Amino acid sequence: MTVPEVLALLSIGGIAGFINVLSAGGSMLTLPLLMFLGLPPQVANGTNRVAITLQSVTAVSSFHRMGHGNLMVSLHLAIPAVFGSLLGAWVATQVPDAVFRFVLVAAMIGASVFMLLPQPRLDTRPLTTDRLGPAIYVAMFIIGVYGGFIQVGVGVLFIVVLYHMLKIDLRQVNVLKVSIVLLFTFAALLVFAFSGHVRWGVGLTLAAGNITGAFIAARVNMSAQGAQWVKWITLVMVAAILIRLVLY
Repeated sequence: MTVPEVLALLSIGGIAGFINVLSAGGSMLTLPLLMFLGLPPQVANGTNRVAITLQSVTAVSSFHRMGHGNLMVSLHLAIPAVFGSLLGAWVATQVPDAVFRFVLVAAMIGASVFMLLPQPRLDTRPLTTDRLGPAIYVAMFIIGVYGGFIQVGVGVLFIVVLYHMLKIDLRQVNVLKVSIVLLFTFAALLVFAFSGHVRWGVGLTLAAGNITGAFIAARVNMSAQGAQWVKWITLVMVAAILIRLVLY
């Protein structure tokens, strides 16, 4: 890698890490960058998971240090997402690139519709595993399949589903989201790595930027204005993803 390429990976990675932890859509920046640097789409898809995994480690540890983790609920929700991710990542190594576009457009349109629905009446009871019904487990599996297949926009789907099905505020949603993303992305990374679709040097350089952005975003998320940041950045990123897909 040249010096400009390293600087691009670090700077774009920082922006993407901030967006991914606080909302979603950072991979819309990093995937095109990786392909611009000469990586084939499938390799870029796999290499991007290195940065996402390490970014998620940073966010999860930051939230836990601030006393906002929910380990048991996160693990329960992550289990079906991990199984879905393994399936989705395997499919991603087998299908043509054109399939990614169709799946992404459908998922983003659906997520934007749900995000614009009226705010649910929040359930103020402590969030425990007793509040998790069969529907949320099915939803986690389906999102896991999508996220294993292509990372772009998966955070949007997690935010929408957790927000409307569990009826928790958006700051709590993000705490759960990053824990689930960590586990299912690591599972997908293993599939891509074993199939030879990861460039570790590029991925770790990108990860250095992502980690910095994630560290900052974890603190912004727990601020008094954090929930509004999550909602509006999410909507902006959904619109940006859809515009990019339509134009390109």
